[in-house]
Amino acid sequence: MPAYDPRIDAYIAKAQPFAKPILTHIRELVHKACPDVEEKIKWGFPHFDYRDEMMCSMAAFKAHAVFGFWKAPLMKDKKLFVMAQSETAMGHSGKLTSIKDLPSDKIFFGYVKEAMKLNDEGIKLPPHIKKPVEELPVPKYLSAQFKKNKKAQTAFENFPPSHRKEYILWFEEAKTEDTRDKRLAQGLEWIAEGKSRNWKYMKK
Repeated sequence: MPAYDPRIDAYIAKAQPFAKPILTHIRELVHKACPDVEEKIKWGFPHFDYRDEMMCSMAAFKAHAVFGFWKAPLMKDKKLFVMAQSETAMGHSGKLTSIKDLPSDKIFFGYVKEAMKLNDEGIKLPPHIKKPVEELPVPKYLSAQFKKNKKAQTAFENFPPSHRKEYILWFEEAKTEDTRDKRLAQGLEWIAEGKSRNWKYMKK
């Protein structure tokens, strides 16, 4: 029986209506192709590990969903890596708004099998092509706040990509504008102080 992480059940349940079937479909295909896959939540969104290594991941935002493979630079279909480098894609198949935007089940199944093989063989990403942290575009509402708070803007721009991503995901995953506004107010305060999103949990 496939091992499902209840945290991913909750993540899908909270996703926008259009995203739920996309995430569910991706999840089922990954489990079908890789029965030994291990589900986890990392950086706030679902990941699928195989042989104690990251294999692929998926995420949902307000208007689109994405998925990606950790070792895409080493996979045969170079479009996967090229697409991931696009400023507008943020995933290996661009912005997904329906199941129709996904590759065919056969192609996706093949991707997972290839990703599994890389993990089976212990092949690592060479340092010079190690996957960079995915850069997310700064939402308009956040840019508007930065115009009023230059200290926060400067600190944000000086953050490493991972810290910027953590904040943007936190803001974008808010289910209501009221929740987003509260997170934005708190986030701007922390950003101006040079604190990462998860500063409370960092070792001193």
